[in-house]
Amino acid sequence: MQLILNHLTKAPFDLDREAVAWVERMFRTLDETARAAQLFNLNSRGTDRQTEIARIRHLKPGGITRFFNADGAGEREHMAALQAEANVPMLVSADLEGSRMSLPFGTAVPNPLALAAVDDVSLTEAISDLMAREARSVGINWSFTPVLDINAAFRSPIVATRGFGSDPALIERHALAQIRVFQRLGLAATVKHWPGEGYDERDQHLVTTINPLSMKEWRASFGKLYKAAIDQGVKSVMSAHIALPAYIFERDVQAEEEAYLPASVSKALNLDLLRGELGFNGLIVSDASEMAGLSSVMPAREAKVEIIASGCDMVLFSSDPEMEIAAVRDAVHDGRITAERFVDAVTRVLALKASLGLHQDVRMPAYIVDRAAKKMAEDAFARAPTLVKDRHATLPLDPAKHRRILVVSGGIVEPMRSARLDFELPTMLENEGFAITLHRYGTPLDTEGQDLVLYLFGEETLLTRGRIFLDWLSLHGDFRAAMKRPWTGLPTVMISFGFPYYLYDAPRMPAYINAYSTHEAMQKAVLEALMGRTPWNRKSPIDPYAGAPDARF
Repeated sequence: MQLILNHLTKAPFDLDREAVAWVERMFRTLDETARAAQLFNLNSRGTDRQTEIARIRHLKPGGITRFFNADGAGEREHMAALQAEANVPMLVSADLEGSRMSLPFGTAVPNPLALAAVDDVSLTEAISDLMAREARSVGINWSFTPVLDINAAFRSPIVATRGFGSDPALIERHALAQIRVFQRLGLAATVKHWPGEGYDERDQHLVTTINPLSMKEWRASFGKLYKAAIDQGVKSVMSAHIALPAYIFERDVQAEEEAYLPASVSKALNLDLLRGELGFNGLIVSDASEMAGLSSVMPAREAKVEIIASGCDMVLFSSDPEMEIAAVRDAVHDGRITAERFVDAVTRVLALKASLGLHQDVRMPAYIVDRAAKKMAEDAFARAPTLVKDRHATLPLDPAKHRRILVVSGGIVEPMRSARLDFELPTMLENEGFAITLHRYGTPLDTEGQDLVLYLFGEETLLTRGRIFLDWLSLHGDFRAAMKRPWTGLPTVMISFGFPYYLYDAPRMPAYINAYSTHEAMQKAVLEALMGRTPWNRKSPIDPYAGAPDARF
């Protein structure tokens, strides 16, 4: 079999002769099952090293996405042991999205929406540098960020705090900065979610979402963003479970179901639009293949075959990897995946590894604990909280005027753990001399004897939630209380540590703050601003009024 690999010498791989020779040699060394295994990125959890080593040795995946614990030194040893057992160096990926998606052993940093609120590219670069260095020190060489999605449909629960706002120019500034820094430090960046999320109010974890833009609109927004990232040299694109019907209809006005297939299994979107029109030459990885945006369309085994056949080079996750690796291998034999497509996918996976230097050395940089980084990250958190409005000049808070505070909150929602965490802010306020009463969620609201009502919400971008909104019935406890609004009689402040659009459900809320992140460092930053010791940010990366004209009053 003759391999044509000239394209691997071009951006974003930019392989030299030695690296191209390694790709060809490694491809020829692998049997067909091992080649198919290179197309799978499996998840890795837990601390049972011997079990995980045996699993890697048996399955021989092209990469893993590691779900890390708080023991950074231990994780570094774990990853070194796994790489030592890999017959081909593995890609090791993570979602470096900040806030509660910060690495558990590392420095907590703001999420993209908080960075967009500050809108200081040098700060985004500094935070990205910190994230990349900490990630590299435990063996991560591939990040599934930055997010290029646009906060357009405010009800969308899946973009919100994961993206850099609603202005494509703002998104481009900060996303390109992150790509530059990540890839300078040996961490492959990934732009997602192709072909663009944020105009559908649904969640692709639950349903195939639809990008409804015309192609003129798409090319002027998402098309421009992806082309800028490609020109910047981004190494990978994540093809998501999102349909772009306008592109299919542009090619065939009679198209039916094909127009609504997710990009992850669309040759037109991956090969014609992304590779052809936009000229992307890097690696295309699917979004998580177990999500209902794909699993509602076709069975899991068939989906893995279609992901590769339709232009993705790598499958993200598998609940039955041995069976599904074999399914991809067998699909090459029976022609469902062409030999040309299979070779292209395998060699692009190997090329990404070579572009990161894994063909020469898989040793990790020294594990870092950067004490100065915590101060830098805390300063970044402090610059983000945005005072959207304070109609009655309630702020700053004063124990002499607002001593008795009723806190109304459903807590911090952690969907991946099916948990609700308590806010630290009420305790922080008690330490400032306030008397705090915690309203018990789901019981009738009673504001008697209070000086101020403080609503706290902790819903960052939430996977599998479907919708984020103010549930007044649950907040206030019964049917009649759901219709009462305390601010007509008491000073009232609402703070969102996440989803930035609650004013749509509470347009007459007199004082409203967007803080973007639920992390304790952000709660401390908000406390300082509430007490008047630090200034509020006044810039917003999205429309905090969600298009509701009365929300300004």
